Amino acid sequence: MDHADVIILGGGLVGCTLSLSLASHGITSIVVDPADPAVTLAASFDGRASAIASASHRMLDAIGVGARLAGKGCPIESIRVSDGLAPGALDFAPDESDGALGTMYENRLLRTTLHQAATTANTVDLRMQTRATSVTRDATGVRMTLDSGAAIAAPLMIAAEGRNSPTRTAAGITIAQWQYHHNAIITAFDHARAHENCAFEIFYPAGPFAILPLPIVDGRNRSALVWTVSERDAPGMLKLSDRGFLAEAERQMGGFLGTLSNLAPRSTYPLGFHHAARITAERLALVGDAAHGIHPIAGQGLNLGFRDVATLTEVLVDGKRLGLDLGDPQLLARYERWRGLDTLMVAMATDTLNRLFGVPGKTASAVRRFGLSAVQAIPPLKARFMAEARGESGDLPRLLQGELV
Repeated sequence: MDHADVIILGGGLVGCTLSLSLASHGITSIVVDPADPAVTLAASFDGRASAIASASHRMLDAIGVGARLAGKGCPIESIRVSDGLAPGALDFAPDESDGALGTMYENRLLRTTLHQAATTANTVDLRMQTRATSVTRDATGVRMTLDSGAAIAAPLMIAAEGRNSPTRTAAGITIAQWQYHHNAIITAFDHARAHENCAFEIFYPAGPFAILPLPIVDGRNRSALVWTVSERDAPGMLKLSDRGFLAEAERQMGGFLGTLSNLAPRSTYPLGFHHAARITAERLALVGDAAHGIHPIAGQGLNLGFRDVATLTEVLVDGKRLGLDLGDPQLLARYERWRGLDTLMVAMATDTLNRLFGVPGKTASAVRRFGLSAVQAIPPLKARFMAEARGESGDLPRLLQGELV
């Protein structure tokens, strides 16, 4: 039987990051994932891009991943929020001394970089195309039999399996959940005018229309698009010709980036909300989408998962230094307390924003524009929003401050 300090179920963005974070502190892990890397690392697998908040990036730098990503992302130096194309936009532009609000990376780059780093880490045992056939969690530890025939054991199991986590279900952890009956259309395109490292979020009654800056490649200005549409309209949006889709996107933008071209393949996924009633059980912790799934309205989904990683790492490292069993209920209770309020507040804030900006009518639009103008005019309130965008609010784990635990 193979032993490690923890077993991580799921080797995606959050699971791999957790294994590397723990490895940076001498904690061993076995990562079990049924996915085939030849599929998940292919260019066609995930066309999305993610905004990595500055606090999350400090963690990636601290654990050695940031160096692998150097020069491959696009810094977000400002954010412009508006209610449709009406005047009264809210601009977030930090001082130069404060640095960027975050960095945009294509998900494929993140996935490939993290996978390569985990593959070469001495204390990470990455077992892809493998799944558990039996799992036992009890007072003595966690024991698991894999479909490869191998048996593994650890004091703690961590579920990083995504929104439909079977481990969460098997543990009897209930979730609050609902669907927004909207889909996100994901793609990217070239544009004639420079984005100047600005992310744009334009709110329409059907949902946000987000334009996210990507690195300039071969002199081409390029941005990612997350376009929220009614679920009934999504199939039609995918069937539009490239020319028709770009024309409609340009109309939604008011043409401020000039002519659009070179459309990337489009994909779509339904938008929903879920939040686990608890994120721990006997010798079990949930991280990332296994614990919470939110609307992409503020681009905080992956960053919430990275905050789980930083917090759980600190809890486990402190526990190991004290000589505690890593599955000790006291450690899991500390993780639960530390993450519980933050994840709930962010989840409810994004849900409220989505509902607020989705109210149709001229009166509702006027109220929203007034609110945006008020935030624009009140520096302390504006600074608070920028701190949230950077992921710097609340009781930050040391990794999010750029320090190893």
